[in-house]
Amino acid sequence: METIKYLTDYYCQYCDEDSRLSSRSGSSVEFITTMHYIDRYIKPGDRIIEIGAATGKYSHTIARKEYIVDAVELLEHNIEIFRKNTQSGEKITIKQGNAMDLAGFSDNTYDMTLLLGPMYHLYNRNDKLVALNEAIRVTKQGGLVFVAYCISDATILLEFFKVKKFDMNDYINKGMINPITFSTKSEPKDIIELVRKENIDELLAEFNVTRLHYVATDGYAHHMSESIDKMSGDEFEMYLKYHLATCEREDMVGISHHVIDIFRRN
Repeated sequence: METIKYLTDYYCQYCDEDSRLSSRSGSSVEFITTMHYIDRYIKPGDRIIEIGAATGKYSHTIARKEYIVDAVELLEHNIEIFRKNTQSGEKITIKQGNAMDLAGFSDNTYDMTLLLGPMYHLYNRNDKLVALNEAIRVTKQGGLVFVAYCISDATILLEFFKVKKFDMNDYINKGMINPITFSTKSEPKDIIELVRKENIDELLAEFNVTRLHYVATDGYAHHMSESIDKMSGDEFEMYLKYHLATCEREDMVGISHHVIDIFRRN
């Protein structure tokens, strides 16, 4: 219940999720990149579920391509906006629910499962494993699962060293940042859970799945947001080409604020 209160306050007062994914600097790159991979694999007749759909940016985009989409969202505030965004003709449903309990959804139902938000707000290993297990359970054998995470090192570089929004020593003293490894620890009041790739690898190893892609969805975009916002249309298109060409390179992914782990259920 504590987590829900913090999330409700955050999404109602501070985070305009609908606009976030539309802004050019960083977030639109994240959305464009994620859709690039969804479009790469989605097939006519596929049925999709988005778990933690927020206000429905992804769900509605996919439904408007004439796919069947079922969406699950925890917060009533987001569900209200989701419903307002629904256009005539969309084959889409929205239910209130929790990523860790999809009891209302049958096993082996969906060709593609999107878990693009809940892992941001789960703070212990067991809860993460439960959410992943539920996402995999409702996915057909051979179906794909997309899981998004927030990466700690990009946040440290930007928020602590570049814009200096937070004080490093303060977080070290609170036990939220390890002064040797600079790994991070989050709690519900922090809203966002920050991880590294090795943490994601450890979770994935618990399941019978095959990773297809590990993608830096916004890459370096948040670090150079001012430059991106000043780009002409042609310059931004060239930047996107560069980003999409490099977003899976192992020497590039660690700098991204957001990543998606794309795997197939065996």
